[in-house]
Amino acid sequence: MPAAARTYWLTSPCRIRRKDESLVIEREAAGKVHIPVTDVRDIVACAETDINTSVVALLNRHRINVHLLSHYGDYAGSLLTSDTSTSGETVLAQARLAENPEAALQIARSIVGSTAFNVRRVIDRNLLARPYDVLQKSLETADNSAHLMGIEGTFRRSAWEVLDTKLPGWLQLGGRSRRPPKNAGNAFISYVNGIMYARTLTALRLTPLHTGIAFLHSSMERQPTPSSSIYRRCSSRCSPSACSCGWPRGTSSKSTTSTAEPTRPC
Repeated sequence: MPAAARTYWLTSPCRIRRKDESLVIEREAAGKVHIPVTDVRDIVACAETDINTSVVALLNRHRINVHLLSHYGDYAGSLLTSDTSTSGETVLAQARLAENPEAALQIARSIVGSTAFNVRRVIDRNLLARPYDVLQKSLETADNSAHLMGIEGTFRRSAWEVLDTKLPGWLQLGGRSRRPPKNAGNAFISYVNGIMYARTLTALRLTPLHTGIAFLHSSMERQPTPSSSIYRRCSSRCSPSACSCGWPRGTSSKSTTSTAEPTRPC
C-alpha cells in the first residue's frame, strides 16, 4: 500500500468493478469513476455496495480493506485481505500476556484509564473531575474485565450528560442509544465510532499483532478485539470534540465517491 494512498468513501449505493489494475465505481445517479488501485489505502462503504471476486482478488493483492457501515452508521463488518503482517513470535508473546491474569488486567486498566482521561480532557476537566476521581479509585480495586467495563460505562454516562450541556437541543444525546439511535446526536456518535473502528482495524492489520487476542474484551468475541480497545481511546477524543464543534443545524459535508479526504489524527 503506497504511503500517499487515500481512503475512499462510498456515500451512495454503487457497484465496484475491476478494469485492468484500476477500480471502477458505478453509481446510478452519476457517471463511472475510475480509481487507480495504487491510490487507495482502504474503502469505507456507507451505503449498499456490490463487489465481485475479481475486485476482491485485486484488493487482496494490494492489501486494501473494505469497511462496511450499517444503515444506522455504526460499524457492520469488513472485507479484509489475507493476513501477511502477523508475526508468529509477536503473537505468542501477545498470547502469553493475555493468559497472565495480572498482566492482562493491568493493560485493561490502562486502556480504561486512558479513555477516561481523553474524555475528560475533551469535554470538561472541571465538571468531570469527580467522576474521573471515582473511576481512578475504582480501577485500583477492579479484579476482572467485566468490572472494568462497568466502571467505564458509569463514567461515560456522566460524560454524555456533561456533553449535553454544551450542545444545541437538536444535537443532545439524552442518554446513549444504538441500533437504532434515537436522535441526531446518537446517530452522529455511532457514525464516528464506526469510522474510527474501521480505521483502527486497517492500522492494526499492518502490524505484527493478532486482532483476535484481547485484554479488555473477551478473546472469544467475534469481532477483532484489540481494535475495540484501541478505537475506544481514539473515539473518546474524536466523537465528543466533533459533536461540540458548534455546527449549524442542517449543515452537512458534500462528499462523492471519487473524493477522499485524509483522516485527521485522533
